[in-house]
Amino acid sequence: MTSDRILLGVALMLGFCVTAPLIDVASKLAAQTIPVGQVTTARFVVQAALMAPISLMLGHGLRIKPGLLWPLIQRALCLILSTYCFVAAVRIMPIADALAIAFVEPFLLLILGKLMFGDEVGPRRIGASVVGFAGSLLVIQPSLNAFGMVALFPLGTALFFALYMLVTRSLGRKMDPVPMQYHTATVGAVICLPVLLIADQTHWPTLDPVMPHGIDWVWLAGVGAASAVAHMLMTYALRFAPSATLAPLHYLEIVSAAALGYFIFSDFPDALTWVGIAIIVASGLYIVHRERITARAISLPPTGI
Repeated sequence: MTSDRILLGVALMLGFCVTAPLIDVASKLAAQTIPVGQVTTARFVVQAALMAPISLMLGHGLRIKPGLLWPLIQRALCLILSTYCFVAAVRIMPIADALAIAFVEPFLLLILGKLMFGDEVGPRRIGASVVGFAGSLLVIQPSLNAFGMVALFPLGTALFFALYMLVTRSLGRKMDPVPMQYHTATVGAVICLPVLLIADQTHWPTLDPVMPHGIDWVWLAGVGAASAVAHMLMTYALRFAPSATLAPLHYLEIVSAAALGYFIFSDFPDALTWVGIAIIVASGLYIVHRERITARAISLPPTGI
């Protein structure tokens, strides 16, 4: 892998870190007047519409190959629940606070990988996961006092996104990332739209759809467009650079989220939240470091005796 390709991968990952918080910004703006379930649905409808021509242009087609429908349904359901929890959180909470709590996902992914796939997880990485989760509690505690039980929604985001990543890990061996994104968005839309139809006129505040007006259409479209762009950036970043190189950069998303939250909503994490964020990031970076050491040890040829 050449240095130019790695640099391109790093640049694309930085683009993801700047673009991904735009999903949260558009979601927060839309959720002020649009039910959370409708914002979630908009993400999948718009993303599917944008990904369809890209999938066709790249020669992948629009049909789901035999045997892939069920894992795509699983992937879509995990992403629907992850998105719903996060939109419900940022509707009330500052984006950076919610994102910091959701960043316990790598720790949950580590534990779930051990339980579901038998991944080797040493005591150091388990210790780092415990420390990272403790850091999230520093963010959750003041958020609980300020916003109530909604502060726990990002934990739901972390759990469902960790499951989403595990399904993606399995599915990624069977299909290209571009049609995987298109089909996930399409399946997600097919699941969400009937739920909104059933919830119509039920007066359930998070699901009963309303007619968007004016700028609401822009925010709803922005959720899907930013999702499509961000995930494409990450997809291609991973094609040009190894995940071990890109993983530490992912934490820059918190910086972008804090900056956008401050300039758009005048939200800024307090000192205790920043301490929690620092602990989460440090623990996550340590896990990345241990993953690199493990991968290096596996890749070394056995020595003769």
